[in-house]
Amino acid sequence: MQKENKQNNNNTPQEPAQISLNDQMKRRLEERQHLMESGVNPYPCHFDVSHSSGEIIATFEEDVKAPVAVAGRIMTIRKMGKASFFHLQDAAGRIQIYLKKDDVGEAAYNIFKLLDIGDIVGVRGYTFKTRTGEISVHAEALELLTKSLRPIPIAKEKEVDGEKVVFDAFSDKELRYRQRYVDLIVNPEVKQTFIKRTAIVSFMRQFFSRQGWLEVETPILQPIYGGAAARPFTTHHNALDMQLYLRIANELYLKRLIVGGFDGVFEFAKDFRNEGIDRFHNPEFTQVELYVAYKEYNWMMKLVEELLYQTALDVNKSDTTLFLGNEINLKPPFRRLSIIDAIAEYCGRDIRGTSEEELRFIAKDLGLELDPKISSGKIIDEIFGEFVEPKLIQPTFITDYPTEMSPLAKEDPAQQGIVQRFELIVGGKEVCNSFSELNDPVIQRERLESQAKLRLRGDEEAMIVDEDFLRAIEYGMPPCAGLGIGIDRLVMILTGQDSIRDVIFFPHLKPE
Repeated sequence: MQKENKQNNNNTPQEPAQISLNDQMKRRLEERQHLMESGVNPYPCHFDVSHSSGEIIATFEEDVKAPVAVAGRIMTIRKMGKASFFHLQDAAGRIQIYLKKDDVGEAAYNIFKLLDIGDIVGVRGYTFKTRTGEISVHAEALELLTKSLRPIPIAKEKEVDGEKVVFDAFSDKELRYRQRYVDLIVNPEVKQTFIKRTAIVSFMRQFFSRQGWLEVETPILQPIYGGAAARPFTTHHNALDMQLYLRIANELYLKRLIVGGFDGVFEFAKDFRNEGIDRFHNPEFTQVELYVAYKEYNWMMKLVEELLYQTALDVNKSDTTLFLGNEINLKPPFRRLSIIDAIAEYCGRDIRGTSEEELRFIAKDLGLELDPKISSGKIIDEIFGEFVEPKLIQPTFITDYPTEMSPLAKEDPAQQGIVQRFELIVGGKEVCNSFSELNDPVIQRERLESQAKLRLRGDEEAMIVDEDFLRAIEYGMPPCAGLGIGIDRLVMILTGQDSIRDVIFFPHLKPE
């Protein structure tokens, strides 16, 4: 179980940090002032771009002086007498620029002398290839678009014993997370992870839409939080003078829409859980939830297999991916294993029919120290999470959970005390959760009231009674299968990243 973060109740506004001006920043400020005094606007409104660097390179033809207009950031610079070179970086990559005083004019060349690595410029000219074979742009006009006041950390290379060694690289992980904008400039390969993330979400959205299911939006601010076992973030609505919660899941609102007559609804949602932060958890995360009427969890398992397989093929052009040093195969079918059998297989303990006291003894014998307030379901969850889940590397459906662990899931008619639920584990981590949704309002009320009793015992993650949700299903909710997929973890797996912070542009960190 993750440790909860301590809340910071100090809401006093802080004084803004004073900017510390180093020598380079002072010089750049002086250059900015000099440019302005010379009648040059260091921050003009626009520049008409005709080509990206990638397009210039991809369409280059020998002996054709193709006219181009390209804009981007200066990343290397070699200032010489009357002719200079620099590399310009845009969203598509880098292109070399050749700048000759006689071609751009004395005024533009004098501006160039005041430019630095990090400045953003626009160049008009034509394509050519240098004597060394590098596709480049021969500048005929140069325009300053943004004067950079802070020097960016550019990696340098030097030769040591015949080998190139990189130093001064912007490689500190925490600094890269805090200053993602610098990370993206200096380490442009990072962009590929986020481009692929967008492709994953886009494919999944199309996959669902092709089935005829409707993409919807549900409230982020909720008067009662539900749909998961987690602690919420709280806030206050001044106009209504009421406490609200950032949603921990969107499940109960999506089910209300199934009650309302939609046969299939899904939402890519930001959810918020007030819990610990580590390589696999961020308090603000993205998941997609899907609810389809007249279906059950076995049908949903097949859908998940096909969805992940097709997503991998679309994004990676392969059904295998490398994650945490393991090659994972996403080709169906996935292994299926009940949670009781999984604990028996990996822990050598049969917990079928055991009491809470017996479960505590087993957990203690395995070396687990448990909070005395948690109940049987949480104990099973702790044993599974500690000793079984990390060992499930290839995609595995864990099924047949005890009822207490799944208060919103329908009980299996063939197994008393067991619900129709599965979790998909990939690379030792949970990726999705699904069940046949409980639609009996009498039993659902009993389940939520049992959860309320667990809260009285001190379980702050237990669910609370949502009277409006109960009222909704009292009108009648058809049989339904529900699914939640953690987008951040799925992106980690399909891009081979070993930290959730590498697939979130701006992850939460401790204050500087």
